[in-house]
Amino acid sequence: MQYQHRTLDGRDIALPLGKVVCIGQNYQDHIAEMQSKTAPQALFFIKPATALCALTPGFSIPQQQGEVHNEIELAILIGKPLKQADFAAVNDAIWGYSLALDLTLRDVQAGLKQLGRPWEIAKGFDGACPVAGFVAKSQVQHPQQLEFRLSVNGQLRQNGNTANMIRGISQLIAEMSQHFTLLPGDIVLSGTPAGVGPLHSGDSLQLQLADLFSLTTRVY
Repeated sequence: MQYQHRTLDGRDIALPLGKVVCIGQNYQDHIAEMQSKTAPQALFFIKPATALCALTPGFSIPQQQGEVHNEIELAILIGKPLKQADFAAVNDAIWGYSLALDLTLRDVQAGLKQLGRPWEIAKGFDGACPVAGFVAKSQVQHPQQLEFRLSVNGQLRQNGNTANMIRGISQLIAEMSQHFTLLPGDIVLSGTPAGVGPLHSGDSLQLQLADLFSLTTRVY
């Protein structure tokens, strides 16, 4: 079944299906756990629309391609076009917020990095971006102070807060719009904190976004 943007209570959102524009290395603790280095330039990459799928009631992961890692991220749904935008335009263009998983074929990515090759296939495969229903912007008072967490089989794995972003929401989207025109229906993923690790078929996941929502899903 094709993905459709929906609200948290399951109502369709009247926006088209778009691309997913992501930022890597936006939390210092994740940079440290990956033994990477902070660069002055933002690390942007794109997942195609075909990577989107509903987070609930469950989602599948690739088999026989090595480890598939969880990366929980605040997702931002874009409601108006943004090109070379300033902060005011960014804030006006946001439709709402949710949580998504930036699923990553970690072994595939590592192999491609060693060869100096792009690693889109490790990030942009079909179903690589399970996303929950969105909460309208008007319902989120302080988006830059949102705690979010992921538990796997009852064990807390990732616990982050948007206050700890290296590039805040407005800044990262404004920077993205200097390179890629963001269109209504596009989703922005804002980076993941520490705690990435492998998922397996049968895992039970619980995701929580501050006091806005908590949901449970399953890996097929």
